Amino acid sequence: MTQAVYPQWLAQVESCLQQIVVSDNPFVTQAAQHVLRAGGKRLRPALVYLAASFGDAPADESRLIDAAMVVELTHVASLYHDDVMDRAEMRRGMPSANAHFGNSVAILTGDYLFARASKLVAALGPVYVARQADTFALMVQGQIAEFKGVEPGADPMDHYLAVLDQKTASLIATSAVFGGMVAGLDQPSLDALDRFGSALGLAFQLHDDLMDIMSDTAGKTPGTDLRQGVVTLPWLLLARSDAPEDKALVAAVGSDLSDEDIAAAVSALRVHPVMERSREIIVDYADQAKAELAKLPQGAANQALAGVVDDMTNRVRAV
Repeated sequence: MTQAVYPQWLAQVESCLQQIVVSDNPFVTQAAQHVLRAGGKRLRPALVYLAASFGDAPADESRLIDAAMVVELTHVASLYHDDVMDRAEMRRGMPSANAHFGNSVAILTGDYLFARASKLVAALGPVYVARQADTFALMVQGQIAEFKGVEPGADPMDHYLAVLDQKTASLIATSAVFGGMVAGLDQPSLDALDRFGSALGLAFQLHDDLMDIMSDTAGKTPGTDLRQGVVTLPWLLLARSDAPEDKALVAAVGSDLSDEDIAAAVSALRVHPVMERSREIIVDYADQAKAELAKLPQGAANQALAGVVDDMTNRVRAV
């Protein structure tokens, strides 16, 4: 696989994603394509492709496309369920499936997408099935842990990072590993891709935390996580502060906030030192990801994956 053919390959994956969810029931097709047609970064298919590029010979294209669809369908299915639990009204700039079709249809559509992914992964083979099942279990465990909250006496930061590792990083890691598996890489290389994906996944999700505070163009109103009661990295860092003004801000965040209160809290946080500390933590995870790439063969695939990491760290440093 080469970088030159990547756009065409990704376009083929996109077309296959739309087709694989077609049902005999037109309404099911409409619901299943709802979030897919809204687009997205397609980071997980990209990682499948780039990781497969480490192989000495071209990867089997049909198996590579199937592997890419498995991880993306799993991701999109989880979004249907997450939006129901979060009572989200928007997804990727359009009404969420639960807002458009109702909670019951959104939940069942998520299940339908998981089923389509399961059929694809079964054709790839038992090793893929086992990895996918383990990943799905981690994603569910992370969702449950997030829903249940921090156990008494536990460190909220440790809890939060564990949730992100399970909910987000596990599937990103599996995406890289699946690409390596299709390409027939040896176990040490697969292990390096696994660790790379985990570190990248944490950096990727923590970057979203940062953008919720810092960006006015991230596709949602700044402070959306705060408005929904979602605790993220900057707020966890702020909660560790002993400064009276920080304690007052943390206490205020715990109460019912008006739009004006949220805007004021976001403004205060944007210039707070915890934002720079958040950037440092994200870059540290990005550096961990690049350290794993150093264990893999140098060349176009390595440079492309390093570019994915660099693009994200550049965005982190720019806000």
